[in-house]
Amino acid sequence: MDTARFTEIAIDCFGSLAQPTRLQAMRLLLSCHPDAMAAGEIARRCEVPHNTMSNHLSILARAGLIAAEKDGRGVNYRAEPEGVRGLIDFLVRDCCQGRPELCDLPQPAHAAAAEQPTDAILAPAFNVLFLCTRNSARSIMAEALLEKIGKGRFRAYSAGSDPAEAPMQQVLDRLSRLGHGVGHLRSKSLDEFLRPEAPRMDFVIALCDAPQGQFCPDLGVNFVTGAWPVPDPAAFTGSDTERTTLLNELYAMIRRRLEIFVSLPFASLDRIAIKARLDEIGDTARVSP
Repeated sequence: MDTARFTEIAIDCFGSLAQPTRLQAMRLLLSCHPDAMAAGEIARRCEVPHNTMSNHLSILARAGLIAAEKDGRGVNYRAEPEGVRGLIDFLVRDCCQGRPELCDLPQPAHAAAAEQPTDAILAPAFNVLFLCTRNSARSIMAEALLEKIGKGRFRAYSAGSDPAEAPMQQVLDRLSRLGHGVGHLRSKSLDEFLRPEAPRMDFVIALCDAPQGQFCPDLGVNFVTGAWPVPDPAAFTGSDTERTTLLNELYAMIRRRLEIFVSLPFASLDRIAIKARLDEIGDTARVSP
């Protein structure tokens, strides 16, 4: 494709995103990819009338950023990641004299393809839900950690069967000091992930300390599950110094487990083998802080 035509397409894409509702819709569809979302649900989430949302979605579709799919009498929309990647590629192609790594920007697709095996480029992103009772400490830590070490291959979520009003402040403070963004972290009910519009999970990992009698919900067999029991810091009654030590130990334990998890050869393992590996990772005797 010649430069002039590429520039024309990029301008069209940027123009389609240069409006608050369309940008919100684009981010919404990217967050649930590869699943599609009904036009009416997008309108509801963006809080705009259905006919107004249809016009916005048409503009995004013409720019090649989303695709429409007929579903009976309705229309669903799905994000088109290749369109987004092309836009990013256009922005960084000439950065730093063709060396975007100098400013820590993603390499253009043509450069990355030359350096990575095909299966790595096409590897899907996995949705991972971490569960504990209150969703205030353990699962919050796991969500923040996987966001950081997942390197784009994993999307992290967390929830609780009986969620607290907010995460433990000591946990947020500790994560912040360790370099994690915490502004988006909140305690959530498992019910949020049982709704039709919720992202589909590939893995559900329970962090409940089962021997203490805590409850972890049974989510069935639609995804690969794992049990990684860790102590609940909310139940700890020691001094502030001792609690900080405990949080550091929990952080190290969860991080070690996640480092093993993200390095698993998912492409070469079947569901049963992955389940077995998850259970091995959760064995505290095998994975120490």
